[in-house]
Amino acid sequence: MNTDTKVDMSKGAKIGWDGTTVRDMLHESERVIEETGYYAGLENLPLKESDPIRFEKLYARLRGGIVDARETAMQLAASPLVREMGEVCFAVYTPEGDSVALSTGIIVHVHTMSEGIKYMVRKDYESNPGIRDRDIFVNNDPLVSNVHNADIHTFVPVFWEGELVAWVAGVTHEYDYGAKTPGGAPVGPLNRYEDGIILHARRCGEEDTLYQDYVEFCKNSVRTPFLWTLDEKTRITGCHRIRDVVLDLIRSEGVDTYKQLVREAVEEGRRGTLQRVRSQLVPGTYRSPAFVDYQFEGERQLPEEAAVDAAIHAPVTTTVHANGTLEVSLEGANKWGMHSFNCTPSGMWGGLWAVLAETLMANDRMNDGAFFACELDLPYGSWANPDNKMTSHSEAWLILVPAFLSVCRALARAQYSRGYLEEVIAGWSDGTYVGGTAPGLPNESVVSNMEPCATGGGATVARDGIDAASCCWTPTSDMGEIEDLESFEPLLYLGRAMKPNSAGAGRRRGGSGYDCLRMVWEDEYLLQSVSEGAMFCHAGVFGGYPAAAGYRHTVRDTNLLELFAEQAPYPINDHEPGESAMSLVKGEQTLDKRATTMLQKFKRHDLFLYNIKGGPGLGDPLERESEDVQKDLEEGVLSVPFAKQVYGAVLTREDDGFTVDAEQTATRREEVKAERVKRAVPTREWIEKEKVRVEKSDFIKPVTDMYRSSFEVSPDWANEFRQFWNLSEDFSF
Repeated sequence: MNTDTKVDMSKGAKIGWDGTTVRDMLHESERVIEETGYYAGLENLPLKESDPIRFEKLYARLRGGIVDARETAMQLAASPLVREMGEVCFAVYTPEGDSVALSTGIIVHVHTMSEGIKYMVRKDYESNPGIRDRDIFVNNDPLVSNVHNADIHTFVPVFWEGELVAWVAGVTHEYDYGAKTPGGAPVGPLNRYEDGIILHARRCGEEDTLYQDYVEFCKNSVRTPFLWTLDEKTRITGCHRIRDVVLDLIRSEGVDTYKQLVREAVEEGRRGTLQRVRSQLVPGTYRSPAFVDYQFEGERQLPEEAAVDAAIHAPVTTTVHANGTLEVSLEGANKWGMHSFNCTPSGMWGGLWAVLAETLMANDRMNDGAFFACELDLPYGSWANPDNKMTSHSEAWLILVPAFLSVCRALARAQYSRGYLEEVIAGWSDGTYVGGTAPGLPNESVVSNMEPCATGGGATVARDGIDAASCCWTPTSDMGEIEDLESFEPLLYLGRAMKPNSAGAGRRRGGSGYDCLRMVWEDEYLLQSVSEGAMFCHAGVFGGYPAAAGYRHTVRDTNLLELFAEQAPYPINDHEPGESAMSLVKGEQTLDKRATTMLQKFKRHDLFLYNIKGGPGLGDPLERESEDVQKDLEEGVLSVPFAKQVYGAVLTREDDGFTVDAEQTATRREEVKAERVKRAVPTREWIEKEKVRVEKSDFIKPVTDMYRSSFEVSPDWANEFRQFWNLSEDFSF
């Protein structure tokens, strides 16, 4: 706390710079950038231009303190989501709520927390309930600033001599937040009332201490109060350590220097984004649609109107403007639904921010300057911008990730066209599984597994995607220690193993995913998985194949105890569904493409499989080097049938396995190319043939319903659809 000067910190005191209110500061900031095009009107950067070395040292001091605070605060956490997998992030903001510098971690929330601060400023919290030194605020409401309720934001204002000079904010992903169904990304809530604890941008403490009524409210609203409590301490500790960094910087350099530093840092971030776009991307319009499915038809746990098979549409259009601005539109997205997968504009901005931070901005000043260089068009009434405030958002990631990986593919094409080959990446994938004990049972526990922090990475021009070590929401991801996860989740790991054929094929393949095979260790337990099943939603680029879609594979009423007693072989993974290692176990097997499920009951010794996805591929698989195919076979990430069918490999059997015959493979690939030409149909003919199907709405019901909904929400997109297919003006599905 700064005590150098006695100041008026009473409720309603003006705490903005130069005797203004913070709300006036925000309005003025928005006016100035609208009129001048520059953040804070900074046509020049005097601090950086007069002494660039000092500028860099000051910024590095600020950011270094943020990263150090994150690493220290993580040690307080009990949750493996935070301590092991790194689902935590911190950032420093201007008084108006623009991020200046950030730590590593779940960077998707750097901008969502920005929206949270701006919400409180716009709602005049300065007057009521007041913003004072050593206050603590909290939010997890997606209507304010979030992707889903599991991500808890803590905000701490930083004062110097009565002025609000900064905000510090931190976020953690919680194991459980009291939703209708257990876990940190549950599928089951259908509306806001079922989404769990809602902390709507509220003050939860003062004098650096949480209110006791708030503490008790939270402890009695979630299934894992111990994990919640320590994660909250993690966020507060990190924020307070960073507050000290900010105040120390002000003491040593002066408050005017600090104010100039943060203003210039954001403007430099804006200019850096514009410069990156102008130098690395070819101007134009890039289209890369994405889809995801969920199959709930006949689901008894849902009301009739929600128990349907459906598809969600993300028709992403990325426009690169010659002036360096980047525009992303989801015009054509279908309507929000009675499901857990809706998103808010705040979450959508977070998704865009995360993709840019890991691609275009990776080597630049990363802060909200990028926000001022981008535009995001989200049709009102769609799943990305619901016109109903009662929608559920508990697992918005199911469509959020595919949508913004479409932006990643657009950037890949634009960078490749400009000649920036090393920057190209095909994208990532995602998915998770959650669950917990049935309500009312003793020894209540929760599964909220985020091993998808280590999915397979997307392929690049220069190399294959990274195996089991990547995700789109954090560049510093980790799958977590098995023993640590087992200490919280009553599911024993029989094994983790690389998943053959999980990577998207290509000249450069995507990173491989892996199997997690777990045995239930409770007399009764509830589990559900969350993944695409019937649709591929993580497409490759330049002819690269998508990563393998998910599926469901479980075994109930197993004979594992007998196998253990006999010391007989038992499965440690699924390997390939067609040649499943789980056939070693007797029992009731379920194997299908219903990869996103409602809670299913399991009991002790039942098997639950979750396959962590691979990354998408890049380039034609027929162009992959024979030695790379050989290496994949030897490492067990590629099966023999897949090598033959997809890569055109000709194999000879040896005593120790199969060898790729490079010469015969080259011959076979020429044959495959010739077969492609024979099958090929001129585009005009293909369009005319498909037009007949379109006119008849000759699609399965989920697809027809999806397009009908897109027409209703986005009339402009509907007209463009009609024009493309040369349909009548009154055509509709």
